[in-house]
Amino acid sequence: MTRDTKVQIGAFAALFLFVASSIGLTTTLAALQGREKLVQTDRAEEGQGWEVSAGIAMGAFRGIFVNFLWIRANEMKEAGKYYEAVELAAAITRLQPRFPRVWVFHAWNMAYNISVMTHTDEERWNWVNAGIRILRDRGIPANPNDILLHKELGWIFLHKIGGYTDDANTYYKRRLALEWTVVLGPPPPMTPADRDINHRKQVVTDWLRVIADAPLTLEECERVQPGVMALVERIKALNYRLDIDLLDRYELHRASRRSALGEVYRTMMARARKSPNQPSRMEQLTVMVDDPALEPAWNVLVAHIRRGLLRDTYRMEPERMIRYTEKYGPMDWRHHAAHALYWSARGIDEGFVRITRDNRRDFDTLNTDRVQVQAIQDLFRTGEMYFDFFAMQMDLRTGFRSDEGRPYAILQTVPSAYFVSAYGDLIDSEVRSRSWADQLDNRGITPLSGGYENFLKDAICFFYRRGDYKDAEKWYSTLRTYGGLNLGNPLRKEELSVPLDEFVNRELHDRATSPNVAQAQIAGALQSAFASGLLAGDNDLFVNQFEFAKRFHKFFMEQQLKAVVVSKQYVRMAQVEPDFRLLAGVIFANWMQSVGIDDARTVYDRSPEDLRRFAYDFLAAAYREHLDTLAKETEAKPFAVIFPEPSGMAEFRSWLQAALAERGKGAIEAEQK
Repeated sequence: MTRDTKVQIGAFAALFLFVASSIGLTTTLAALQGREKLVQTDRAEEGQGWEVSAGIAMGAFRGIFVNFLWIRANEMKEAGKYYEAVELAAAITRLQPRFPRVWVFHAWNMAYNISVMTHTDEERWNWVNAGIRILRDRGIPANPNDILLHKELGWIFLHKIGGYTDDANTYYKRRLALEWTVVLGPPPPMTPADRDINHRKQVVTDWLRVIADAPLTLEECERVQPGVMALVERIKALNYRLDIDLLDRYELHRASRRSALGEVYRTMMARARKSPNQPSRMEQLTVMVDDPALEPAWNVLVAHIRRGLLRDTYRMEPERMIRYTEKYGPMDWRHHAAHALYWSARGIDEGFVRITRDNRRDFDTLNTDRVQVQAIQDLFRTGEMYFDFFAMQMDLRTGFRSDEGRPYAILQTVPSAYFVSAYGDLIDSEVRSRSWADQLDNRGITPLSGGYENFLKDAICFFYRRGDYKDAEKWYSTLRTYGGLNLGNPLRKEELSVPLDEFVNRELHDRATSPNVAQAQIAGALQSAFASGLLAGDNDLFVNQFEFAKRFHKFFMEQQLKAVVVSKQYVRMAQVEPDFRLLAGVIFANWMQSVGIDDARTVYDRSPEDLRRFAYDFLAAAYREHLDTLAKETEAKPFAVIFPEPSGMAEFRSWLQAALAERGKGAIEAEQK
């Protein structure tokens, strides 16, 4: 056999081997591509840029072309050409929709880089919301089991909206609360029975269950509740679509009926008339909303619209929302951390099935779990929310932006005890087992353990200040006996051996300037003053707790003003309401709605006149009609006798309106700096 023949045989053998290997690899890669849904676009849609058509035409060279676009997008971002980078990133997502990191780049650019280049709160919110939408509406549907995209979406909610690094963060929180009041409706009001977490979970799941079980089509709605189709025809005759705009007007009108400022809304509707005797379409819609005969049809139709919105617009699943409520606690879906927790938890649930021993390092479960844990921490620290939906709606609709200021919607958050157990349950049952950085090995120090220790300290101080000494002792015992604490503190045994009151006093002395501690202590002290003081008839305790809250607030605000001053009238980065009178009054007014009518009457009778002024309009909206109707039918006392109007209400309302307008003016000043 000649040398040439041997070479030819070897070449054919090599060719056969390579072809066989190629066939095997192609089959394997095709199966992997289908299983992981890693297909690329292979056709150009109308209106898409030239890059998409060019990339598709390049066939096998598309990857090289996409790499070129990716490099150019990064160069433009580094050069500050954010809008151009957005356009290139959009082209890449169209060429390779299964490339998660380009979706992250795109969303981050809009939510973080471009948003801070704009000049108003509204513009910033639009860009932050655009970053959320591109991940939620396009990136995740194209990559439904990608953990990274879920983590990044949860992080935008947790950090960009929930954090304090952006000057407009308070506006973001209000806009999110407004949006989700429309999408789901206001959450069920608190009652005395809701002090039990299991009862509150059931209340919230029952509320969500109405949406989860709502009919999917209008035909089903009609079968469930005859009259729905007739209502739909009347709505369409007024040129309203069955979407979020209809829900917006529906919830606005319902809120106006509960508000002392409802006359503003009625005046606005009247001004929209084409002729004095012709009701505006808004007025005609409100007549339909107020009609008792249409209430059953409205209930079914509204639930149907909400379910469709969650599914088609927000890409969220009511059943999953219910499941997470049962697992983590009764979340308020107007709160940023509820959404951060939903998306990070969903990422773990959907993406964990892709993880094997060999590819574990390729999936960012560590940071996704940390978003979950931090979201629960935020729900504890600020999860109970008091939000003036009607004032925020009027702010946006009337557009007051003048030197005299604008309406300022109250959004006050206080700690929620519902989520203390969820933190420890999550890290012990799931997170630690998934985290390579948090194993209880010979190192003796893990980030997860350090965070949990600080969390427990905050919880102990909150319960103690609120007067829940039994719960404070319970969590103090947990802190003392928890086996997963870090080993780097040689003084811990001595620090945890002191009595509870001494431990709390030392913690507060060391951490009084922390915003989270300040919020917890001020809110806890006020709640203790109202519940353990006024309701229980202990006036000395009321005075003691109320004065403690005032002193703590004063100290914190003095320290904050030294650190962050934007204008003498308004602190841009304010994390606690600077006026203690307004802060205490808002918490009191909302707390009064969480107790029964008899307890509300008892507390009202024992309260100082100024606190009564804050609560009066809320109580009137909640009880006046019912009590006055009972008084006409029975010998019961009318509202004016049970809850007499405090003196000076006209002056108080003027002061409150001016105080809120001043904050609106301060927000404008901050935008213009």
